[in-house]
Amino acid sequence: MPYDPPLNSLGLPKPPAETRVVVAMSGGVDSSVVAAELAREGYDVVGVTLQLYDHGAALAKKGACCAGRDIHDARRVAEEMGFPHYVLDYESQFRDSVIDEFADAYLAGATPVPCIRCNERVKFRDLLETAQDLGADCMATGHYIQRKMGLHGPELHRAADPVRDQSYFLFSTTPEQLAYLRFPLGHLQTKAETRALAARHGLSVADKPDSQDICFVPDGDYAKVIEKLRPGAAEPGEIVDMAGHVLGQHDGVIRYTIGQRKGLGIGGLAEPLYVVRLDPEARRVVVGPKSALATRTVPVREVNWLGDAPFTSQAEWPLEVKLRSTRPPAPALVRPLSETEAEVELLSPEQGVSPGQACVFYAPESSRVLGGGWIWKGR
Repeated sequence: MPYDPPLNSLGLPKPPAETRVVVAMSGGVDSSVVAAELAREGYDVVGVTLQLYDHGAALAKKGACCAGRDIHDARRVAEEMGFPHYVLDYESQFRDSVIDEFADAYLAGATPVPCIRCNERVKFRDLLETAQDLGADCMATGHYIQRKMGLHGPELHRAADPVRDQSYFLFSTTPEQLAYLRFPLGHLQTKAETRALAARHGLSVADKPDSQDICFVPDGDYAKVIEKLRPGAAEPGEIVDMAGHVLGQHDGVIRYTIGQRKGLGIGGLAEPLYVVRLDPEARRVVVGPKSALATRTVPVREVNWLGDAPFTSQAEWPLEVKLRSTRPPAPALVRPLSETEAEVELLSPEQGVSPGQACVFYAPESSRVLGGGWIWKGR
């Protein structure tokens, strides 16, 4: 009878010493723990850190991934644990695939999520190809999400810790990528467990704070970044109500997002007003009452489907959907229009739905992630 070798902890039929794993290392505690744990288990670990934007500017910046300090920290962890580490210059790919679209989306009145595009187009495409070129059997990351084997192959599931779950940012992971990727932290119940593992390994990053900002937006000032990328983007215009009456002036549509209430500069009105629509061509910010933000129908495109049956095999899918990373999934009917487009009907209306955000699909009463798409046009 043929002999089937036992699977290692990464689900591969090889001893750890014969299994090469490329670990995407951001310099933070999560990916450092992944690399250290795999090295301790005896895997052939290769650490890779991406330089995604100007290294000189990054050195002076704190609180975001992939900066100069983070590259140094990743290299130091590799030295502490005794495995090779490489820094790859992905600046041009990052600008072309992530930053340019981010700026253009804001100019078009959308609210983009660049971290999803970075995972989709840089980490899980370009870096994954590099890992394969290095002869790696798989690539591991520090993301908080779970990969589980199902009847039809690997499935994507939410992290065990709902507070740390990053499924919203990873919905566009394809079945082919999922076959190659591993997420060793997804089963942990709390971030404290991760830090305890880092301390056990004696890692210098054990107490390093989590990154908060988008890496190329150091202080959360999106408008300043966009003005630098697209000079003249912050042209002034009018703030109008839903009937078109002028209520005030603004200094750039890019400074506003749908659902925004504070900072409009139009106080003294009978009721609070919210940004309900952005009209970049007319340079207008349209405001209205909170009730005007309610949305029931959400068009999505660029759908990535992770279900077992084809997306278009049903007229509608009763699912749960997440329209923002900070909101819990809510019941909805997802109606495929093609393999990559759909109309999502929310069973309860949501407020502040914005083009450029992701709509992520989940199996009802389950941890399974079924993909998602991009919200692509306004109300």
